[in-house]
Formats: sequence, structure tokens, C-alpha cells
Amino acid sequence: MKYLHSMVRVRDLDAALRFYCDGLGLREVRRRDYPQGKYTLVFLAAPESPEAELELTYNWDSTEDYGSARNFGHLAFRVDDIYAVCERLQRLGVTINRPPRDGHMAFVRSPDLISIELLQKGEALPPREPWASMPNTGNW
Repeated sequence: MKYLHSMVRVRDLDAALRFYCDGLGLREVRRRDYPQGKYTLVFLAAPESPEAELELTYNWDSTEDYGSARNFGHLAFRVDDIYAVCERLQRLGVTINRPPRDGHMAFVRSPDLISIELLQKGEALPPREPWASMPNTGNW
């Protein structure tokens, strides 16, 4: 058996790609449009683990509310510099729901409310501002 990918549905493909690629640093691996079914599949991967893909499914004409159920849990990514990633995401307008106060862990949400856990590679970074005193915001 081989693990292939996880799939999340997205309402706005451009916003999702800004978040996952520009914000988190994932790379688009492949994309396929299915005009007959009116949907697009975009596969993304992290540079250090290209074999574990994230599939974004964009249904062209859907008005379905995908909700924000917490039964899914979250996607987790190891990052080289948690502070730099959080700063980049903030510049893109992303709320840091659980700031990296400890220099080790943070949580954010994608434009489609998917909870994303960010974990510092190696040892935790020394606590620093503005993160050390930043309160939690909303749910993750």
C-alpha cells in the first residue's frame, strides 16, 4: 500500500493557491480540468516531501457550503522558520489563530477554513515578539 494524497474542496481556486503556494510554499505538481464534470483538480506538494500530495478540488459552478466542521482535524507542515512563514501569511491577510508563542507551533486556517498546523523544524526557536504576547484568535 502507498499513501497518495489528501483532498480538500476549495471555493476560490486563486485564493487557495495564494494561501498554499505563496503563503505556505507548496508547489503545484499538476493540474487537470474536467469540462464534462465542471471541475478542476490541482495537486500540490511540499519541496521536502513531493510524494505526499495535497489535492485541491474546485467545482466550477458550486454554491455548496463546505462548512467548517472540526471532524476533519488539520493538515500539518514542518517549516524551516515558523516566524517567517507566519509573517508571510500575515502579509497575505491570513489570521494567525494560534501564534507561535513557543517558537514551535502555530495554527492558521486556509481560505476554505481548513485548519493548518505549522511545526518548527528541529528545536523550537527562541520566543520573540510580536508572537510571544499575541493572543489566540478564533478557532483552529
